[in-house]
Parts: sequence; structure tokens; C-alpha cells
Amino acid sequence: MRILIVEDEVKITQALSFLFNKQKIDVDIANDGEEGLILAGKDIYDVIVLDIMLPEVDGIQILKTIRKDGIKTPVIMLTAKDTVD
Repeated sequence: MRILIVEDEVKITQALSFLFNKQKIDVDIANDGEEGLILAGKDIYDVIVLDIMLPEVDGIQILKTIRKDGIKTPVIMLTAKDTVD
């Protein structure tokens, strides 16, 4: 299994990566939306863990773009927002 984590908070990325690696899951990391969009567009992941609030390109836009491109990889959305829009 291979997972893409798109998250700009280093501590969150490290924690998730550690837990997935412990389960023998391969992890790729993107620290901003632009890099995340490029990696997600390769369509090689079993799951994408995607932060909503990212520098460069936000998580919602990444999800819209990859869906428009026909990529159907399951996505788990993360947010540090304390309210719902």
C-alpha cells in the first residue's frame, strides 16, 4: 500500500508517516499544495491524506482537480479549522 500525505505541518506529517511506516505502508509527503497536486496527479496512491488549508494550492482545489482528471483515489481530508463553513 502507498499513501500520499499532503500536509504543511511538520509534526502532523511526521506523526502520520511514523504510524503508517510502522504498519509497513509506504508514504510519500508533499509539504505544500503545488507539490501535492503534482504527486496526486500521478495516480499511483491507494489513499491520499489531504489537508484543506495549504500554501500554494488549497486541499479543496487539489481534490477538485484530481477528480476532474479522473483520479478516483480515496481521499481523507484534514483540517485544523475550529469552525465549519
